[in-house]
Amino acid sequence: MEADFALPRSEERVRYNMAFIWLVCIAAAMGGLLFGYDWVVIGGAKPFFERYFGLTSAALKGWANSCALIGCLVGAMVAGALSDKFGRKRLLIFSAALFVVTSLGNALAPSFAVFVTWRMLGGVAIGLASNLSPMYIAELSPAEARGRLVAINQLTIVIGILAAQFINWALVRDLPAGATDEFIRTSWYGQAGWRWMFALTAVPSLLFFVSMFFVPESPRWLIKNGSSERARSVLARIGGGTYADAQVRNVQATLAREEIQHVRFADLLDPRMRRVLVLGVVLAVFQQWCGINVIFNYAEEIFRAAGYDISDVLKNIAWTGSVNLAFTFVALGVVDRGGRRPLMLLGSAGLALIYIVMGLCYHGQVKGLPMLLLVLAAIGCYGMSLAPVTWVVISEIFPNRIRGAAMSVGVTSLWSACFILTYTFPFLKDNLGPAGTFWLYAAICVAGFVFILLKLPETKGKSLEEIERQLVKE
Repeated sequence: MEADFALPRSEERVRYNMAFIWLVCIAAAMGGLLFGYDWVVIGGAKPFFERYFGLTSAALKGWANSCALIGCLVGAMVAGALSDKFGRKRLLIFSAALFVVTSLGNALAPSFAVFVTWRMLGGVAIGLASNLSPMYIAELSPAEARGRLVAINQLTIVIGILAAQFINWALVRDLPAGATDEFIRTSWYGQAGWRWMFALTAVPSLLFFVSMFFVPESPRWLIKNGSSERARSVLARIGGGTYADAQVRNVQATLAREEIQHVRFADLLDPRMRRVLVLGVVLAVFQQWCGINVIFNYAEEIFRAAGYDISDVLKNIAWTGSVNLAFTFVALGVVDRGGRRPLMLLGSAGLALIYIVMGLCYHGQVKGLPMLLLVLAAIGCYGMSLAPVTWVVISEIFPNRIRGAAMSVGVTSLWSACFILTYTFPFLKDNLGPAGTFWLYAAICVAGFVFILLKLPETKGKSLEEIERQLVKE
């Protein structure tokens, strides 16, 4: 499969080897699938491992569900420096191996302490994959198709989430209605069923591990580290010899020769870099503080309030995952046509409006179907805008020389924001009430809309080097 695209400011056309590009990007995006699956599988296993380990206090239950975030932060923080030194490919292989080991470790954990240890190590794998997969895809992709190719990573995250939701439901769908805590604890569900939820992660993890041995190293990393001929070979497979020569020259022009090998985090504070770093960090934080993870978590409470048992709750949550998947396909279709900026603005405004209506419904004691429809609307709005497009933007706006370190800062900010959002929601709900909490998230979305409107330039159709010249040298 090949596709014609025009080179910027040139009459020459490039015939890209799209079959090769898609295969490589899908292999790298398997990290996103495992990120999504491992992040969500805990929700389905929660009612069962809590009873198995005898977790009764809110503190222990909260620790079991949030401990992976510590690993996520560690993985995100070290990903930039390690990938700058050892390459994107090697770190992705390492993260895949870590997914395999930790999924089996969680499944076989004999005690709660061991379970938490494996969850934290699994979080390291999530932190690495969430940083490296979109960055690798962005560095390999042609400018004209980069948006939808990077958005594949978000698509695989959503597929991973949906797979975890359906597997969780399938494993417990025969649980008798009204089962007692003692029955759940002593039955197959409480003794072994939840372990299979974690163990099955090893299958796609192993596929990710094997497939990464067959993909090339990032050509931009190769050029940055003095392997221009190897990079030229990879780029020639993507778009031919002329394309490869032009890309190598473009990348080399953006690299300061004396600074190529060693990048310090202090370099990110250079006045020329500060603007783009602030842009990436704010967008990463906003993707979390827009409140959507609360929406995902709050869906369970809505379904339980409607009288559903555990099996039906998990089935309904799986249907919300289907909505998320459907709208991610919408983003794939328009991100390289309509652009990043309009989608980000649409998502910010849409979520603000939905949250305002949700707050009014909570204030007016509205329950049932209207609340469910608002939850699905919020998930759909997020799925076609802020979820995939944020990853696209933060993977393409950072300059070649500092991309690894800058991505580390951006993704670490994202996971830190996720932790703060998760930690503060019960406090906000108790003090502001559900209505006030969602109105607060609406205000954050309005602030995000204004920031995007004023600060985010359009990047569709531009090479990474063109974006760098626009953002760093303006």
